[in-house]
This record gives sequence, C-alpha cells and structure tokens, in this order.
Amino acid sequence: MRESRDKTRRRFLAAAGAASTTALAGCTSILGGDGSSSDDRPTLADFRGSGEIVSDRPAPGGTSIEDLPDLEGELSIYLGGGEGGRYTTLIDLLNQYYDDFEASAQTQPSSQLANVIVDEHESGTTQADVFWSVDAGSLAYVADNDATRDLSSDATSMVADDRFVTDQWAGVAGRSRAVPYNTNQFSASEIPTSVDGIATDDQFTGSLGWAPTYGAFHGFVTAMRQLRGDDGTREWLNNMLDQSPARYDSEYATVSQGITNGEVGLGLTNHYYPILVFASNPDAPLDLAFTENDAGALVNTAGASVLDGAGDPDLAELFVRHLLSAEAQEFLATRGFAFPMIEGVEPVGPLPTIDELSPPDIDLQSLSDVQPTIELLEDVGILS
Repeated sequence: MRESRDKTRRRFLAAAGAASTTALAGCTSILGGDGSSSDDRPTLADFRGSGEIVSDRPAPGGTSIEDLPDLEGELSIYLGGGEGGRYTTLIDLLNQYYDDFEASAQTQPSSQLANVIVDEHESGTTQADVFWSVDAGSLAYVADNDATRDLSSDATSMVADDRFVTDQWAGVAGRSRAVPYNTNQFSASEIPTSVDGIATDDQFTGSLGWAPTYGAFHGFVTAMRQLRGDDGTREWLNNMLDQSPARYDSEYATVSQGITNGEVGLGLTNHYYPILVFASNPDAPLDLAFTENDAGALVNTAGASVLDGAGDPDLAELFVRHLLSAEAQEFLATRGFAFPMIEGVEPVGPLPTIDELSPPDIDLQSLSDVQPTIELLEDVGILS
C-alpha cells in the first residue's frame, strides 16, 4: 500500500483503447531464434493472449518452463471454478508440452470441491493429487482440515508476495474487487473511494447492479465481516437494499449486460470482468475504479495445493511450480487478466500493479469462514 498514492481517480480502460495492435514483442522463452518453435511443443505465443490490450508486451521474466524439471506421469486435479475454461486450456497446453505427462481435471465450484476433499481425507479415499481453487478461502478450508501437504520452498519462494502464499498453498492468479461503471452515466471523479459511499449516496439509487448469489460476492462480504463485524456488515447490506440494486446471475453479466448496456450505472465485481468485456468491445462505455482500504478493495487469489494422499506428491508439487512459471503466469495475465504472482510478469496494460492498490489488511485464510456470511445474507433477505 503506497501512502503517496495519487488520489485523483483515473480512467484505466481509456488508456488501453489507445494501444495499437502489433506483433508480440520479445517472445524468447520456449522459442527458437526466428520466433518459431524449436519442436512441436507450445510456444510463448500459444500461452499468451492476443489483441490490442496485450500488445507490445515484453518477454516475461521469472522461471521458464524450460528451467523446471519435466512433468512425467499422470495427475488428477480437482479444479474449483475454471474461469470460463481458461484453466483447463492451460492444463491442455502443459499436456501438449510434455509427451509423457497427462493431467485430467474434475471441475466443480471451489466450495463444493473443498467439502469433497475434506470428506475424502477423513475417510482415507482421496481421489485427486492437486486442488486448484479460484479462491483462497477454499484453499484455507482444506488446509485447516489437514487435507493438504506442506509445499517445499522451491514452490513457495516463487510467489513474490507473502500475502498470497502459505506452507500449504501457493497463489497463482490474483484478483481485486473493483467498481466498474458506465462512462455515459458517471465520471471517474463521481465514483466513491469506499463501498459505504456506494451504499448511501442518493445518486446511485436505482443505478446499481450486483450478483449476490455469486461466490466472489460472498468472499467480499466475508471480508467485510472480518473487518467490521456482523452488525456493521448487516448495516451495509441493508443500505444497499435501500438503493434498489438490480440483480444479475453473475458478476460478468453485471458488467456485460447491465453496465455496458446502460441498464445500471455501476456495480461491484472482480476487476477482470470489465477487462474481459472491454477486450472484446473496446468501444463500450465502460471503465473501472478501485476503492481503498475496505472490503471493496480486497485482493484475493486463485491458488493450488498438494493434497494429502496424492499418488505422486512430487509430481503434484512440480505441477504447482509450473503454474508459477513465466509462461503460465503470462497465460493467466493475458488471457484471464489476473494479477501475476511472480516477479517479472506485469498485469495487462491498463491495470495497476497490486502494489498500487490499497487493499485492507486481512488474512486471506479468514475467507474460509463463508457459512456465517450465507446465513447473514439469508437473514437480511438477499438470499432466500
């Protein structure tokens, strides 16, 4: 958190719209000198996304796949979420890169898989080697129930920020809460720097959109409970209800349908949903802002752990290290617009770095305490 942070609200996506489409720059990792693959394996160009928003990027730093031991054998992954199929695409690329490696994934919501893992651990019937979850809360829940193995320093030292790694799991793709807004309805200076302003300012009455059944929203409310207690969180939720927010099935729909189409003026989502919409529609009247030092500025992470009972724990940990390779981090940054977890890989052009954000001081392990959040949302009348 930078105390000297410029308080002037800036437009992030406007800067991206001015970018030009050029050839990928500096693609040296896993490439031959002429920019072509030295064999039939995927190249950096296969890992990296495309389009204006990711043009002119330098070659990623960090540990290349070439510098890691080969993945060999079969691996079973419990994949919590999947981010619209992007995570399975990354798994497929690793399968293609190594002739003697085959990873398969079973995909369900992270919270459901976390319960499955704990049940299997307690009965001695663990069915997977790796748990790759879209949120730290599910990783923490599994670790708290002794269903994971310690990671070695070879894996944990790859993560640049201690907030996003423990002995039991390593963050692989960061995300921040954000406030996307319609630029035809609001200017950057009108967006509050706190979620309290959004919940109480009359100018937002009837102009808000949210997805209160969505898992990311539950993590946000859980963070608020940790910061201000149940009573303070209840007050905020009731204030939001007084604003008559429109409900959407997902936070992506909040942005793509609600804000972009002008149905609502702003919403509360993960930061990458506005980027995903903007990447496919640069003319959309869309931008995003970030609150400061509250639950609305929460920075969470997807991450991975090695399950206790894994058939080949060494292979499982090596897979986690591959998720933190330069190529995999470039994939997650340029295809899913996540915040990279390693040094040497930058977020996509319009995004600030994590260091430029002002997240609250909160232990991500505490986000595993989701059930009281569900009960509170039900009690207030937001969930039935």
